Amino acid sequence: METKTIRFLRRGEPISLANVPPDRTLLEVLREDLACTGTKEGCGEGDCGACTVVLAEPEGEGLRFRAINSCIRLAHSVDGMALWTAEDLAAEDGALHPAQEAMVQCHGTQCGFCTPGFVMSLFGMYQNHVCKGEAVTRELAQAELSGNLCRCTGYRPILDAAQAMAGLPPVRVDQARVAAQLREMNEAPAPGQGAYLAPKSLAGLLAARAAHPQAQIVAGCTDVGLWVTKQHRQFAQILDVTRVAELRRVEQYPHHIAIGAAVTLSDAFAALVADRPQLKTFGERFAGLPVRNSGTLGGNVANGSPIGDSMPVLIALGANVVLMSQRGHRELPLEQLYTGYRQNVIAADEVLAWIKVPRPTKAEQLKAYKISKRYDDDISAVCLVVNLTLDGDLVQRASIGAGGVAATPVRARQAEASLNGQRWTQQAAQRAAAALRAEFQPISDMRASAAYRSEVLGNLMQRFWLESQGLTQINLESFELEEAA
Repeated sequence: METKTIRFLRRGEPISLANVPPDRTLLEVLREDLACTGTKEGCGEGDCGACTVVLAEPEGEGLRFRAINSCIRLAHSVDGMALWTAEDLAAEDGALHPAQEAMVQCHGTQCGFCTPGFVMSLFGMYQNHVCKGEAVTRELAQAELSGNLCRCTGYRPILDAAQAMAGLPPVRVDQARVAAQLREMNEAPAPGQGAYLAPKSLAGLLAARAAHPQAQIVAGCTDVGLWVTKQHRQFAQILDVTRVAELRRVEQYPHHIAIGAAVTLSDAFAALVADRPQLKTFGERFAGLPVRNSGTLGGNVANGSPIGDSMPVLIALGANVVLMSQRGHRELPLEQLYTGYRQNVIAADEVLAWIKVPRPTKAEQLKAYKISKRYDDDISAVCLVVNLTLDGDLVQRASIGAGGVAATPVRARQAEASLNGQRWTQQAAQRAAAALRAEFQPISDMRASAAYRSEVLGNLMQRFWLESQGLTQINLESFELEEAA
């Protein structure tokens, strides 16, 4: 089946690639088709960051820069974007970009294999913060480098490099020129069709889904990319929802926000944090920044992994999902979407279009907990999100979402029932902890044993009680990274 030609900008020049299979990754195209071997393959699953590159799209009069993992990003998804790799940063005379020069001056490289990925994350940080006059704090540097792993454990000088970039001679991207080039490129349709469908309107998406129910839907590819790289699955036809203009928006309403299925996890969590600042740390721990910059909230929800972190949060917040097709739309509570392990009620001609999240109330007490072997850039063993509506010390409503303890993300109904209408006391928290442990029968796997998951699930409820009484030092969120001397 014929595929569309992929067009993107690199070093300010348009690149066109024809006959690229729909399931070919961006990393494969860079290394094997374009001989850009500076971009490395480390894990092939978006964990280590060695393959990080930076993409940009027009936003306002300038550009929006995003560091992403090229190993699990499908090549066709970058059509109409600007792309930078580690080989594109130095000037024509060989002068290094501040992201590179800072790494040299701060001795931020050891074996060097991860270095191109770190440099590209630094470049993204430079464009999004330094070029806007914003200070790069130690905390910001650690948060935005969380998706890059250094197996030589050289993090301290790399964090130094992040902060040193602003003190070097500035290098600017001509954003207006690049944005104009991209707009011109996107006005002309690319030749070819068929194997990689990327409609730009909701009507076009629904028509494509009705016509091609067998096509694999992708919405960022941070899960499907693993099927390609690890399971070696092949897809004859792909339907990409991330270009649909209507679904790239976060819409604000008096009683809820509506997050489109194509909104990136970075932007989706930013919208949630705007209403609920207590979710900030949890959002940053969802995954490394390059994964959050590619993955979408809609994709995470539709995939339905029992250890997907967004669903317990959304369940606790009382979120609904909107499913759409050419036949119409229907809305249901998020927890009712799932029927079994990675199975759901979405029909063959439907797509998950929106996630609707209620606004917080003044009486809401919310806490989200993620337990994983590694603090940053890791998958949960257990996730628990507790949301209580209190009238004084009376629990008017308990809403609890859990992950990692069942075949699907779940609402903890028995624990909720043990709290509703009760006084919020230590004894009530202990009863809820016992109800949590009794309600689920988790499995043992590579991340945790069943007994550990069950024990931790109840312990997190007791932690919630302690923190609701003002005790904060029991949580790593209270730890503040000191600035370098």
